Amino acid sequence: MMKYKVLLHESDEGIAVSCPALPGCWSQGETEAEAIENIQEAIQEYLAAVDEIAKDGKVREVEIVA
Repeated sequence: MMKYKVLLHESDEGIAVSCPALPGCWSQGETEAEAIENIQEAIQEYLAAVDEIAKDGKVREVEIVA
């Protein structure tokens, strides 16, 4: 399990939500709960796309202590 910080923004359509750690990863919902659920799906899809792009490359993981 991984945790990501997300930012909520009120918009004309409801609640927009972004994940600053994943550039371009945005979603929205009519309510905060719906927006959170939608960004969870967006993050999963984003990470799956990154895995697909990196699958043929030389990949390493690094650990960061905050």
